[in-house]
Amino acid sequence: MDRKYIEVRWHGRGGQGAVTAAEIAAEAAFYDGYKGVTAAPFFGAERRGAPVIATNRFAREPIRTFVLVQKPAIVVVLDESILRVVNVVAGIEPDGLVLINSTKPPEAIKLAAPVRVATTDATRCATQAGLMVSGTVLFNTAVLGGFAKATGLIGMESIEKALRNHFKGEAGEKNVLGARYAYEATLVSAPGVKCA
Repeated sequence: MDRKYIEVRWHGRGGQGAVTAAEIAAEAAFYDGYKGVTAAPFFGAERRGAPVIATNRFAREPIRTFVLVQKPAIVVVLDESILRVVNVVAGIEPDGLVLINSTKPPEAIKLAAPVRVATTDATRCATQAGLMVSGTVLFNTAVLGGFAKATGLIGMESIEKALRNHFKGEAGEKNVLGARYAYEATLVSAPGVKCA
């Protein structure tokens, strides 16, 4: 991806932690040597379960634009059910990549544009790592491992450092473990193969 900025759009539902994941990704990008990083939420109807968008920009030079991401190179989907109600590939770059929290292989995902697809079962990985509160699986941070594997833009060492900075003690270690599991579990469509 040879561009001035790397733009990322996160799709989740209210309460799933898309905004937190985007913030941690920005911190990890900074640790990984990006000089310009941004993380911004975009809310429509602010209620639990409603579709939510968060965005990132990463650049090797300082960033001087803060407008909403319109043409992402990467889209991350925290909840596969969103694919039924939101066109997650709207505005995506022609060589874009969509990472989806899913049990399916990339080739089984059908989208409205021909893009590369990666899948990771972040929900299972988070469960294995013990990332649960009151029966709710906290998979938003596990998907960061999938992001590292699928994109190659941020190293796992930087993801782990950001997670440990954001979550202290045992919580930090569980989040790191979930991200490691997701890194290992991530499947990416073969180079040149686009799913539509």
